Amino acid sequence: MSSPTGFYLHPASPLHDTGWGHPEHQGRLRALASTVGKDLLTLHGHVEQRAASEATEEDLLRVHSARQVAGVRTVCARAEASGRVEAIDADTKVSSVSWEAAMGSAGASIAAARDVVGGAVGNAFVATRPPGHHATPDRAMGFCLFNNVAVTARWLQAESAAENVLIVDWDVHHGNGTQDAFYDDPTVFFLSLHQAPHYPGTGASGETGLDDGEGYTLNVPLPAGVPVHEYRVHFDRALDAALDRLIPDFVLVSSGFDCMAGDPLGGFLLEPHDLFEMTRRVMDVARLHCDGRLVVLLEGGYDPKRLGEGAVSVIRALAGLETPTL
Repeated sequence: MSSPTGFYLHPASPLHDTGWGHPEHQGRLRALASTVGKDLLTLHGHVEQRAASEATEEDLLRVHSARQVAGVRTVCARAEASGRVEAIDADTKVSSVSWEAAMGSAGASIAAARDVVGGAVGNAFVATRPPGHHATPDRAMGFCLFNNVAVTARWLQAESAAENVLIVDWDVHHGNGTQDAFYDDPTVFFLSLHQAPHYPGTGASGETGLDDGEGYTLNVPLPAGVPVHEYRVHFDRALDAALDRLIPDFVLVSSGFDCMAGDPLGGFLLEPHDLFEMTRRVMDVARLHCDGRLVVLLEGGYDPKRLGEGAVSVIRALAGLETPTL
């Protein structure tokens, strides 16, 4: 029998409080967990929830500056002392539990990668919150405190579990923080399909890397309302182009569900079955090149119901099950 798909959710993540009316609110993970729970009859025996420990500061410092880590900790401590939601910037808010949630999300991502490497699970989905792909090496921004996918990639390399890592980001927003973390690094290929023009204003097609990393960043900016079939063609071509440049030892996906139709912060038109097929495509890449070693991390997605539906589709794909009928 093949190894199950791992599901990881740190208990502090649903408690991270950004305040009433914030798009990245506590209801997101509740909706995701509820929708996954309703699918347990199908997922049973194929998906296994596993423990998620916290990351260490050493894990963070492989990506983030000591000043940035200390700055996030300071604002979180201020929120704990005041009992109120505190702001890092106009978009990025924290509460008394946010430090534990951020360390837990990074730790859950590392735990998933460790379990995949060790063979305890075949692949994994991590319900990270707060999200991570906007957090740069020096700045928390865009709802993100620490860059979970970048921290996981660097952990894999530090543990000699992977030399070359492919990161695929299909969030509707460009993963500027992930790009910044690896822009001059030829051991990590960063591929992003995202809406443009759109927040955060980065991710032009001419942004392809720097120095030794030239050619290891591939941005595919697309307009709002791009037809789904056209998006899917771009996705397939971009994956092929990435593999022409780097053969991965491990694949990580920044899975933002704000790329689906109807998301309040995006203008793309993908449906859950598209994400199912895209996940299967990435699984094929991982099977061909790195023994199926793949971890999918949650990023955006701001319609809770749609977020849950999209997550179930991705998890079913990872588990080798059929796409759900929604």
